[in-house]
Amino acid sequence: MDLPRDDRTLSPHTGYTRAHWEAAADALLAAVEPYATEGRALYHFPGDHGSWSGRLSDGLEGYARTLLLAAFRRDETALQRYADGLAAGVSGVWPRIEDRGQPLVEAASIALALRLTRPLLWDRLDDRVRQRAADWLGDALTAEAWPCNWELFPVTVGGFLAEIGHETEESRKAIDRGLERIEDWYVGGGWYTDGDGRKYDYYNGWAMHLYPVLHAWLAQDERLLDLYGGRLSRHLEDYARLFGGDGAPMHQGRSLTYRFATTAPLWLGALTGRTPLAPGETRRLASGALKYFLERGAVNADGLLTLGWHGPDEAVLQGYSGPASPYWASKGFLGLLLPADHEVWTAAEEPAPAERTDAVTAIAAPNWLLQSTSSDGVVRLHNHGSEDVRYDPYYTRLAYSTLTRPAPAYDNSVILGHDPSRTDIVPLGVGEGWAASRHSAGGGARVTSLVLAQGAVEVRAHLVAGAEAGTPVRITGWACRDGVRAEIRPVAGLANDLTGATGDGPTLFVALARLTAEPDPAPLGGLVTVRVDDEGTIHVRWSDGREIRARLADGDGVSVRA
Repeated sequence: MDLPRDDRTLSPHTGYTRAHWEAAADALLAAVEPYATEGRALYHFPGDHGSWSGRLSDGLEGYARTLLLAAFRRDETALQRYADGLAAGVSGVWPRIEDRGQPLVEAASIALALRLTRPLLWDRLDDRVRQRAADWLGDALTAEAWPCNWELFPVTVGGFLAEIGHETEESRKAIDRGLERIEDWYVGGGWYTDGDGRKYDYYNGWAMHLYPVLHAWLAQDERLLDLYGGRLSRHLEDYARLFGGDGAPMHQGRSLTYRFATTAPLWLGALTGRTPLAPGETRRLASGALKYFLERGAVNADGLLTLGWHGPDEAVLQGYSGPASPYWASKGFLGLLLPADHEVWTAAEEPAPAERTDAVTAIAAPNWLLQSTSSDGVVRLHNHGSEDVRYDPYYTRLAYSTLTRPAPAYDNSVILGHDPSRTDIVPLGVGEGWAASRHSAGGGARVTSLVLAQGAVEVRAHLVAGAEAGTPVRITGWACRDGVRAEIRPVAGLANDLTGATGDGPTLFVALARLTAEPDPAPLGGLVTVRVDDEGTIHVRWSDGREIRARLADGDGVSVRA
């Protein structure tokens, strides 16, 4: 991908400017064009991994998601190609929008793109094409959505159809129904769960906030914009901390193949004026993420986004991932809706939170503890409250980072016998420098876990109860990779190989851990001292003299005192 020369005056951290974003968008749009079918209604990208929705739906996905990119770019030449594809698609090529079907997802991208570019695309269409397109989209108003972020797709379609005066009553009902539904999942502090349960991930940013805020902004509904924009602004206070100093987003959650779609809520805050971030910080975070992926193989030799994280990687895929799925990354180009003279493009870049200072930040809603170090730009997420309804290594591990990925060998886990499962996670609270939870494991056992953090150092404690005496226990730490030092040492209840066994009652296991990218870090033992007294109280003394006492109790949670 050919990009302009870096501008280290305007963008001292990334070198990227608006021109880089425009060039990247243009390159991505040019690369997909050869894969359009005759009539341009479908885009079939190469690859062996098809989604569970089938080839026709995958082709629609290719059209819809790249159309969204063309809409953000406002490229009239490209939009004319998509206008031709729209006319062909609604003339019998595209599959119908049905209950819980993938076309419902893609209808939202199409409707949003048409709403954003109405004078450039929709208003120039033949009346018959407009009627067929509105009729095709209209099925989204009553289609049953999966009970998660999908509830917002009819909202997005309804917003466009109401604007053009098509099925206005049904459109309003779809909007009200979807917006009412997500209230069930708003938990405060700017965070939603993605449906029932405790599923916290990037869907907060690229779906749960994106669609309501954009709808309110496009509808010029100040009441809704104050509501949803206020939530977005609060979310961004935490969200900005999920990016490493190298631009990497946190490696946690599903659909990670959308990559720099993680930047969408950053741009959305600037676009709507609902953000706590300085303009230069917004662009630094967003450009850092784009650059991170472009420099690490996200785009192949043919200029296509691959199914993966850096390059192709099936480990980050889901059953719904098809060849065109990565093009939800188009949402990352939302910032191109901002005019070139907007301060988010003209202000000098400012450091990201991970670059400014060491910080340990408690996030109450998901019961996460974020631990970042400015010396290496690494951000670590201690997960004591998020899980999917099914086993997923990107939800169930005790910790994630911007440098590492979940390992098949069950990093950051408590393994009872040979069972590494972690289910039924119950958050037990977060506070200054700590987070705790309880989960089920090993056929009925209960594990109460606590992490204490300062700098890059972690004290990890696990109280195992309900397991048969003599059950083997193994504690694992961070996965290793080149250029990264991952350490874990026993403190109590564990041998040097981090294994132990349960006693006749609740048994405490304590370890000291660290993940760092510093080339020559200080010895771990000199940064903290930890001992466990006869009553099971954990005494921690950090190198700055601060002392912490913590105690874990089965059924009674944890207590942490300075």
